[in-house]
Amino acid sequence: MTMLPAVGAAISQSKWLWYRQGKPRRLRDLQLFDDATRGPIGAIILLVSIRARVSSENTPIIVRSELYAAQSYEGLPLPSVIDLSMKAAIYSGIFDIQGKAERGVSHTCPSGDCEWDSFTSLAVCSKCVNITAYIQKTCTEDRCPFLSLPDGPSLSIPGNQINTSVTNITSSLSSVYSSVLRFSSLVSEEVNSSQKAIATECSMFYCVQKIAASVTDGVVSQKVLSTWRNDSATGGDGSDLIYVPPTSFSKSLGKPKVFNVTHVAAKAMKSFMSETFTGSGGLNGSESAFSSDVIQSLYSTQNLTKRIENLAISMSNNIREQNDSAGNAQGIAWENETYVHVRWKWFTFPAILLFFSVFFLIGAIFETTYRDIKVWKSSNLALLFHGRSLELSNHNQSPLNKISEMAERANNTKIELIEAPEGNWKLVQI
Repeated sequence: MTMLPAVGAAISQSKWLWYRQGKPRRLRDLQLFDDATRGPIGAIILLVSIRARVSSENTPIIVRSELYAAQSYEGLPLPSVIDLSMKAAIYSGIFDIQGKAERGVSHTCPSGDCEWDSFTSLAVCSKCVNITAYIQKTCTEDRCPFLSLPDGPSLSIPGNQINTSVTNITSSLSSVYSSVLRFSSLVSEEVNSSQKAIATECSMFYCVQKIAASVTDGVVSQKVLSTWRNDSATGGDGSDLIYVPPTSFSKSLGKPKVFNVTHVAAKAMKSFMSETFTGSGGLNGSESAFSSDVIQSLYSTQNLTKRIENLAISMSNNIREQNDSAGNAQGIAWENETYVHVRWKWFTFPAILLFFSVFFLIGAIFETTYRDIKVWKSSNLALLFHGRSLELSNHNQSPLNKISEMAERANNTKIELIEAPEGNWKLVQI
């Protein structure tokens, strides 16, 4: 019983916690908490009424796109330029040394923990292959001062150089139509040894991706489940690049989804990317010189394939943010809710105690009524007023000053509560 005040205070405080969870609550809940502090019935009603819920006022969304069209916010004629937002995405993807482009996608997650079912979107994909075996050396009697790729970039002394250009070298990429860019990079530490030179050819192309996305603790992550491309969409006759994946891929019902890159946008993109990824540079002692910051970034990276993949993700995010003609993908927001899990078996012992306590109380009330006894309970006054006739002290014996002496005398003394003829109740010694 001594726990009841503490439990009641805790329940009373809980109602303020209930209304402080950042969402509206029913006014009626105030009464439920108040009733719970007054007894077990109110507490049970509170447990039943206040349940764990998963809800959100706003539906989480993440951007997707079915169309990429040329835009020129600079006011310059098309197709010579691409829009500034795409340029920013390209530079961001190239200069992002941590490779976190996937976190830059626009999304809304009101709870900080959201999930989206797989959805499809127009995107930019990439594929890189190592073509170091294609390096050709031009040697003299004592050294090999010149390295080159067939119809591609070349290097000469001194070492620590990079050269990139638009190429078409390896047959490994022949099956992929490079609708965005195809280039090769030749990097060498020492030009005298081709073993310290690395050559890579990369292809970037438009595609359709099936994506799964989630947000955990406010951090978004994406996973590409599968990719579909149309290598026959070349736009060579001035037409748009059309991508119509099968319905099984895009999960569309009835009419297949159509993804489109306008001819003007594709031509502007390819022109800009070819110019941006053509250049050279290197280190000469304490000095460095590169034709552009992009070329310097390609030289500095330890994994060109990952850097180009990050670039493709950044460009894909920009296409999705433009969101031409496609609705956003809607997901589910998860929220943490405080709830009470009752382990009823722990109520067994208190319930038994409560049962016998109530049984004992009812028995005491019944006996008091049946025997017509006054309701004095623990009153000390009743003992003083109705026990005056008791002669507990014995004048022939020594005084009773110790508790042990009084306890011994009380153990040998018999008393009884009787009703005197005048109607007065007395405790008398037998």
